[in-house]
Amino acid sequence: MSGYTDGFWWSPDGLRLHYRDYAGGGEERPPLLCLPGLTRNARDFEPLAERLAGDWRLICPDMRGRAESAYAKDPMTYVPLIYLQDIGRLLADLAVTRFVAIGTSLGGIIAMLVAATHREWLAGALLNDVGPTLENAGLARIRTYVGMGQSHPSWVHAARALEESNRDIYPAYDLQQWIAMAKRLYRLNSAGRVVLDYDMRVAEPLRLTGGEEAAPDMWPVMAAFRGIPTQILRGERSDLLSDATARRMIAEIGEGAELTVVPNVGHAPALDEPESVAAIDRLLSRVLHG
Repeated sequence: MSGYTDGFWWSPDGLRLHYRDYAGGGEERPPLLCLPGLTRNARDFEPLAERLAGDWRLICPDMRGRAESAYAKDPMTYVPLIYLQDIGRLLADLAVTRFVAIGTSLGGIIAMLVAATHREWLAGALLNDVGPTLENAGLARIRTYVGMGQSHPSWVHAARALEESNRDIYPAYDLQQWIAMAKRLYRLNSAGRVVLDYDMRVAEPLRLTGGEEAAPDMWPVMAAFRGIPTQILRGERSDLLSDATARRMIAEIGEGAELTVVPNVGHAPALDEPESVAAIDRLLSRVLHG
């Protein structure tokens, strides 16, 4: 495994939050800010760091309520605008003013908010299986499992449970890949049980009625990515980001945007598929060379 240092920072409302910092890159290479999905954490980016650390610096935060970051006292702070404030404080502490945002699902929404509020921070962006319009089928599926506590006697049991609920998303995965995913999503508790590594209350904002109707229109944000190297990744089997939405994103951004469809994968690509690897390499080449 590529080496990293553990870092901590304080949120504006006083939570002690954690990030992994993989060293690498020179002055001409902006760091990669890796923003995970709703129930995920910094461990999701281990394959990316294994490949890129040393050449690139990777900053991989655990959002509040995940992994080694503190759980929020108020679950209604588990929302994108608060995550954006948390990330802003981290960047200020690290004196990072320019970076490549790599955002999966929720992390991509945070990246869109960065574009809307601090476009000058972005040297490049990868939006992984997320966009301004999210499909109801995918949102409904996410609501069926988020915040449902699970406990397993072993990593293999946890891996089998993941396979049962996610085989349509990753139909080609073998047992070792399911175990690797389990070790990113779960932790071992003090009783020796394998449990999900996030605050179950992250689901509470999702359960509010009218969530989608009350959400701001994110389509105007696409204009903020114009002129910034931008890679849109879409899982071919995704139920959250439709092909039509992904293509409209490319049209709205225009020059500088590229769409890559990852075959035989749902929501969301793990960033270690050959097509994802090639897309990330193309993005980083454009960041460096224009």
